[in-house]
Amino acid sequence: MSAFLLVVPPLTGHINPAVGVAARLAARGHRVAWVCADPVLVRGLAGADAEVFGCAGPVPGAGGVVRPPDLRGAQALKFLWEWYLLPLADAMAPGVRAAVAAFRPDVLVCDQQAFAGPLVAEDLGLPWATSATTSAEFTGAYDGLPKVAAWLRLRLAELRTRIGDPAGHTDPRSSPHLLLVFSTPELIGPQAPLAPDIHYVGPSLAGRPATPGFPWQWLDHGRAKVLVTLGTANADAGGRFLAVCLAALRERADRVQAVLADPGGALPAAAGDKDVLIMPSVPQLPLLERMDAVICHAGHNTVCEALWHGVPLVVAPIRDDQPVVAGQVVDCGAGVRVRFGRVTAPRLGEALDTVLHDPAARAAAARVRTAFRAAGGARGAAAHLERLAGESR
Repeated sequence: MSAFLLVVPPLTGHINPAVGVAARLAARGHRVAWVCADPVLVRGLAGADAEVFGCAGPVPGAGGVVRPPDLRGAQALKFLWEWYLLPLADAMAPGVRAAVAAFRPDVLVCDQQAFAGPLVAEDLGLPWATSATTSAEFTGAYDGLPKVAAWLRLRLAELRTRIGDPAGHTDPRSSPHLLLVFSTPELIGPQAPLAPDIHYVGPSLAGRPATPGFPWQWLDHGRAKVLVTLGTANADAGGRFLAVCLAALRERADRVQAVLADPGGALPAAAGDKDVLIMPSVPQLPLLERMDAVICHAGHNTVCEALWHGVPLVVAPIRDDQPVVAGQVVDCGAGVRVRFGRVTAPRLGEALDTVLHDPAARAAAARVRTAFRAAGGARGAAAHLERLAGESR
């Protein structure tokens, strides 16, 4: 039996893939614990009995600096690092050290954006694995941006001097011991790096807390069904886009029925509407089993969950890694990209018609689904972690 300590940021999309892995490890008799700045969020996703060590750190939606919704490109990346990722690492480091001392793990499993985990592990001489909940960092995203790449390396070097071993040299975004990528080259493309320590395990799907009150009987089996979602972190930016989606969907109400997730309450929900169901939250995984298309922000988890079910996408990236993931969707043929801030209802409707009716898009989505389901998912990730723990003894 080994002990695994999962170090994650307080972000749903980064915790969810690790939940299935943690459950597999626990089912095989291993000790599993978490470190997060939001223990309530972890227990809400991983189960009320999850062992969670709390630590300091900024929690989205809990006050502090709020990212302007119109930030894009390099400015958005800089904001993410300076106002979230680096402060999160500084704040988490003492709690990670305390959790290591109390739990005594054999291996740390560190989300690629929870830099405190790798730097503390390196300083203490412990093996660690990267949980890569997005593949954008490993696809040459910064190849044409040498100044940006250099700036990121400098910030990480400065962070290491504050919370890690100043003489260390590993990149905390990518473990030299084990890199678990929750995707496959069939989606990432030919630029997907290959190395003995890199393992593409596909999506890690696990049971989610039930969404009460979803009216499953509302779904009309005679019409194509579409899910519209902008994920859990974009409620501040989605009002205009959701309104455009609503207009395009209503124009196709004779043949399309849609479920629209609107956590920010940007759209008025009409009681008795048989064409578009607007809800603050939806049971995404079971819904995807019934959907024919997805319109989304190209968040890595949403894209991978849709393609796990063989569902093609219309992607409208907003920020961060989403443009890279959207490019992967388009390049593999499984979807159409539109401009989040400028798309019109006619253009969005045209893109939706394409993914609903173009056999090539559906065939491409099916190819990725086959690759995902053969990759191992949470079961495969757990097996790789067991091997790393065995090698470290």
